[in-house]
Amino acid sequence: MIGLRLRKMGDLKTRRLRLVAITPAMLKADESADGSLAKTLSAEVTAEWPPEHWEPHVYHFIEKQYEDEPRTRGWHRYVLLPNGRGAARPYTLIGAVGGFPKLEGDVEIGYSTLPSYQRRGYGTEAARALVEWLLTQKDVKSVSAQTYPRLPESIKVMERCGMTYVGPGDDEGTVRYRRDR
Repeated sequence: MIGLRLRKMGDLKTRRLRLVAITPAMLKADESADGSLAKTLSAEVTAEWPPEHWEPHVYHFIEKQYEDEPRTRGWHRYVLLPNGRGAARPYTLIGAVGGFPKLEGDVEIGYSTLPSYQRRGYGTEAARALVEWLLTQKDVKSVSAQTYPRLPESIKVMERCGMTYVGPGDDEGTVRYRRDR
């Protein structure tokens, strides 16, 4: 276990990160791209936001998941970290991590950190926190992730989360890793 603590409002907290459960209001603020996400999160949102592959369909995917699978609230997180003492906004939005139900009790996760925060262990720390938390949820039997073999950093994140290679992924050329309860 990594010292994971559940915070009020469903936040997860690790040694360096606070993972805030995404709400419909946050999704709306983020999609509007009018600066209201920073106010909604009480965090700095840099010009690097959103992360790669965080396209408009992501907002609709998460909204639909909340409608179709209410139990998945809290499975999607914005990742923030303390930004130092005395800062006007004590957190900076550095990425996102989230999961969605697959077949037979499996939850697939995805993760992304903004370029200036990569290769510092934040992606691993966030993904590990979510994996640990998901494996405590009722009906979750395993957590999996997919990537391309040409992305060794992504594979390292999965391995550091305790996942092992289980075969090809859903899309051609991808691989799947999984951790069972």
